[in-house]
Amino acid sequence: MILSPLWLPVTLAAALFQTWRTAMQQRLRGQLSVNAAAVVRYLYGVPVGALLLALYLLIFGGTLPSPTLAFLLFAAAGGLGQILGTNLLIMAFGHRGFAVGTAYAKTEAVQGAILALILLGERISALAWCGIGIGVAGVLWLSLAGRAASWRELARATVQPAAVCGLASGFFFALTSVLIKSANLALPGEDPVLRALVTLVAANIMQTVMQGSWLLAREPAQFRAVFATWRTSAQVGALSACGSACWFTAFALAPVALVRAVGQVEILMTLLFSRFYLREQPTRAEVLGALTVVAGVVLVLVGR
Repeated sequence: MILSPLWLPVTLAAALFQTWRTAMQQRLRGQLSVNAAAVVRYLYGVPVGALLLALYLLIFGGTLPSPTLAFLLFAAAGGLGQILGTNLLIMAFGHRGFAVGTAYAKTEAVQGAILALILLGERISALAWCGIGIGVAGVLWLSLAGRAASWRELARATVQPAAVCGLASGFFFALTSVLIKSANLALPGEDPVLRALVTLVAANIMQTVMQGSWLLAREPAQFRAVFATWRTSAQVGALSACGSACWFTAFALAPVALVRAVGQVEILMTLLFSRFYLREQPTRAEVLGALTVVAGVVLVLVGR
């Protein structure tokens, strides 16, 4: 059920922040390990999330809801799911299957729709399901555009480590969406946006503790580097918090399947960034894939 039309612009904003954060995070490559780069998203995102929560309360009023045990469990599980999804995606790259791993990870829109149906009972129209399928096909095409892999090779690669890690990554990202929405619903109160911001702060704190503890125990030098690179890391954390705030709000206002399907425009924003900022010319395959993604999003919106 859609609670407010605000879900659509918020979802588009989430995709924009995520694209921007990814571009900024490239500056940290070579300075931080995989785990350290993930920690900065949560550590530096906590104060920004708290600021967003404070500003919302100042502007719109309300009182902080009291966290329930169910809320804390769902938020912790959602935070852990995001950590696992990110690490599995990086593992897919490590198996020399960047294109295949990325392509299979992008099935999170379909996996999210299925999980939301099973776990939350969220139902969407047949037309929206078609739109999700077409959108995922377009994202798969874009993930492989300009690469040697063909659709037949992609099918044969399904049982390879890169594909398995990619599918698992997409599953955990999809599961995270459902768990975060469940955490939101477990909080008392009538304002879903306020609940979403509280969920963001709680999840980021727990993610910082979980992955930060792992980093301190296993990579102490990288733990120190997280603070040494604070200028760039703080920007990444701020963009991550803003993006997550939008994602969590969208999940609270609309079915997970619709949010994840429309969120696939992130890959279009990446293409626009490469075209107008990096001055790269899109290939014919990329244009075809982009049009397919747009067509899928349009069907989702029409069929919602």
